Amino acid sequence: MNMQLAFDLAPGARLHDPDTSKQAAAQAKELAARHHRIILAALEAHGPSGKDRIAALTSLTGVAVCRRLSELAKAGRIATTGRNVQSTSGRSEREWRIA
Repeated sequence: MNMQLAFDLAPGARLHDPDTSKQAAAQAKELAARHHRIILAALEAHGPSGKDRIAALTSLTGVAVCRRLSELAKAGRIATTGRNVQSTSGRSEREWRIA
């Protein structure tokens, strides 16, 4: 599976922002792209999963996974299965799959 992502959803810096802001924006984009690849690889290897299972399968926190799932969904890379699964807290959460 090609893990190259061709979209830019991470925040960027404005033209007149200080160099430190531009560097931070570039690092945020790199981190988001890395997280996207990790999540897609987990879904590819383990099949449809909820946020908490993806977090357990990867080195990512549940918060990071949640943020990236919405970005990946907006980009059309993943979609919900229409099913809910149980989270680690016992609550219901959406199940995600490769689109």
